[in-house]
Amino acid sequence: MSNELIINSTQDGERIALLQDKRLVEYHFERNDTNYTVGDIFLGTVKKVMPGLNAAFIDIGYEKDAFLHYHDLGINFRSLSKFVKVAQTQKNATARLSQYKFEPEIDKLGKINDVLKKGQQLLVQIVKEPISTKGPRLSCELSLAGRYLVLVPFSNTVSVSKKIVSKEERQRLKRLIMSIKPENFGVIIRTVAEGRDVAELDKDLRSMVANWEEGFNVLRTAKERDKVLGELGRSSSILRDILNESFDSIVVDSAKLYEETRNYIEKIAPDKARILKHYSGKVKTFEQFGIEKQLKSLFGKTVSIPGGGYLVIEHTEALHVIDVNSGNKSNTETDQEATALNVNLTAAREVVRQLRLRDLGGIIVTDFIDMKSAENRQKVFDVVKEEMKRDRSKSTVLPISKFGLMQITRQRVRPEQNIVTGEVCPTCNGTGKISASILVTDEIENTIDDLLTNQNQKNITLFVHPFLYAYYTKGLISKQLKWFFHYYKWIGVMKDTSLGLTEYKIMDERNEEIEVHSSAVEVNSVQDKFEAVDEVV
Repeated sequence: MSNELIINSTQDGERIALLQDKRLVEYHFERNDTNYTVGDIFLGTVKKVMPGLNAAFIDIGYEKDAFLHYHDLGINFRSLSKFVKVAQTQKNATARLSQYKFEPEIDKLGKINDVLKKGQQLLVQIVKEPISTKGPRLSCELSLAGRYLVLVPFSNTVSVSKKIVSKEERQRLKRLIMSIKPENFGVIIRTVAEGRDVAELDKDLRSMVANWEEGFNVLRTAKERDKVLGELGRSSSILRDILNESFDSIVVDSAKLYEETRNYIEKIAPDKARILKHYSGKVKTFEQFGIEKQLKSLFGKTVSIPGGGYLVIEHTEALHVIDVNSGNKSNTETDQEATALNVNLTAAREVVRQLRLRDLGGIIVTDFIDMKSAENRQKVFDVVKEEMKRDRSKSTVLPISKFGLMQITRQRVRPEQNIVTGEVCPTCNGTGKISASILVTDEIENTIDDLLTNQNQKNITLFVHPFLYAYYTKGLISKQLKWFFHYYKWIGVMKDTSLGLTEYKIMDERNEEIEVHSSAVEVNSVQDKFEAVDEVV
């Protein structure tokens, strides 16, 4: 299976698409103004202690106070609090914990008001981003993720990912880490560490310890609400988590981001730096790799599946609901049970793809087509379990019930991805009144004539809907070629599926958009004026 990561830089942030065998399986949009992401560590202040919830609300600078439950304090919370106090008050304080004397552990079944009080400062890490009307969720059990390991300060435990099943390998990794880890730091060994030698693991460990020391230096002078340590950007964290031998290509369309990504890859996997490419073509990045069209077809309320069936995806406050439908074309099987099984097996793969793509979390209930055979229900269950293994989020899948329902819980750490696939009517611009769409080609030709003859523009490129693209470029002597013979200037024509049928834009030789005046809008506004006058009269 081939993996490609495409990163498109926009004014608002980065769009990140993960393709497997050219099919879109993950999509992320990292906004530039997002300051509260999973993994960020803040110096927070207790705003309110809630004994009834056994929790507290913490101010970390977000518009809503963050939530911290007693169970997320960690047993060494007192040691962490003392560490923060020492770091901010004593000049000779150090980030190393080897000589650090631990405080007594807190009671696992204790009360929040026994350890926290209003106005107290504490070091907290975001474990769930703000979702809907809720603020972030926090933990005081800090952890720093690396490529092969996760560093856990104030602990001495070494644990190995359950996905590493070889007993010998588990023991080897544990023995290696025990020999190199600093004292009073715990380590979680990730699945990708399997088969790695001590030099690679040591390099990763040292990198995380350096991050911890960097955070300590920030903490020494930090004020309340300050971010002490930030998690990597979304694109780098994806690379850190999933970059492996199956990756064929990583494409970035921003020079600055290309340099950042290259530096990061050379740091974590130097042999993979050669697959990083900088895309600088005129066609939009997502358009070039066929992602834009996939986004529009995969994010609607209804999603088609191969074989003629379709899914209907609905969201409620408590859960997500996915309904599987056979459609009208699923009549190739001999009986109803076989048809149901065939559609359900195809739908099961698409359901998991949708969970990853939209990053749906919490409770998901899927209503499969009823199947009488327990064996068939088990087959569908097995497919979902197998497909979920590729998902990086933790999940639990229950077998299909007699009612045909499958319940899935999936880790939810950030808001779901949502893309509005509906478009404002390109003909009326939402006014409900249309001008003749056939005039758009005349308008384009008049605009081009004006640009080339009166404004002396050259090397311009016209971006249009795919239908208009075909109109201008296809045929023995295409319209595009006729323009060349008429003006003796070549006009580039590019298709852009994000544009409506009557929309277009023209870029100059510096790839900057030329402002053109749309007569369609003018026609509508003139008609509006006439009708308004008529109503007054």
